[in-house]
Amino acid sequence: MLLTQTDRKRYSDFVASGDHAGFLQMWEWGELKARTGWEPLRLAVERDGRFVGAAQVLKRSVPGLGKSLFYSPGGPLLPAGADRDVFTELVAELDALAAAHGAMALKVDPAVLAADDGYRCMLRDTGFRPAEIAEEGFGGTQPRYVMQVDIRPSEEELLAGFKPKWRYNIGLAERKGVRVRTAVSPEDVDAFYDALTETAERDGFKVRALSYFRDIYELFVAPGHAALFLAHVGDELVAGAITLACGPRAWYVYGASANAHRNMMPNHLMQWEMMRWAKARGCEVYDMRGVARADDTANPLQGLNRFKEGFGAQYVEYVGEWDRVYSPGWYRLFHAAEPAVRRLRLLIAGLKRRVRW
Repeated sequence: MLLTQTDRKRYSDFVASGDHAGFLQMWEWGELKARTGWEPLRLAVERDGRFVGAAQVLKRSVPGLGKSLFYSPGGPLLPAGADRDVFTELVAELDALAAAHGAMALKVDPAVLAADDGYRCMLRDTGFRPAEIAEEGFGGTQPRYVMQVDIRPSEEELLAGFKPKWRYNIGLAERKGVRVRTAVSPEDVDAFYDALTETAERDGFKVRALSYFRDIYELFVAPGHAALFLAHVGDELVAGAITLACGPRAWYVYGASANAHRNMMPNHLMQWEMMRWAKARGCEVYDMRGVARADDTANPLQGLNRFKEGFGAQYVEYVGEWDRVYSPGWYRLFHAAEPAVRRLRLLIAGLKRRVRW
């Protein structure tokens, strides 16, 4: 069934329930992406008056072709041990929706463990195939390789599970006068963004326009679904990060670190405060997100693996991206042109950052 605004609470309750909870499938995430050119569409399968499977799909129209692309980030969502018939019915609903919107293909990347052979079989049996992706980076549009901390133990037990140097660095930051607080107004977003762009210039990655982070504040931070953490030395912002929560899980999604005072280890203290925040709201898992593939020892991202391992985080690999292609010819044509389209979008994003929309 295709969902409408009247189904929002039921859908949100389902997305936040159990181990399948995922922020990328939250109703608010669809609203956020709608402000960047995507159209969110939501489907659910119902049994005895309750949802047993769901998928939020983001639709991107392809100009001049009368076609579109479908992407379900972190989806579809199924409770552990869900009936295969539920998955089959959900895929049939997705197929019908794709036909109605002229979708060339549907991409999914469910947060399902790579070792789950049963889920892989369901994907293959319903016509999905592993997506062709570049090996560099985190393994896909969304990180395929992540680090997660079990935050159910007491704070004392959690700290004891950190590497000694990490515990020392947390104490060092506190002794040196680093103070971490959460944002209290939209103006805090601008300060965070300045640190984020400084980080991007230093480390060589791209960031979205300021308006995107203001939207995150409006849709997630202000209603209490997320927190923007800011680390200061005196009045100077030295680090910042955004943590999102959904059901029993929390995710560290964006981080910034200014060039000044890095020797005071503000990021160690900030990560600890984010875990404490997640734990206080009842979360059981703190997901530190993307890292390099474990056996890719030459990957420059291995530094992230080591940093996150210091907090007792465990390496997790998901099944990755899978594509369901509806129009092979059009899809091949789009893939050939897509690199140029991506460069154009990055150029436009850069222009937006300069004018600080």
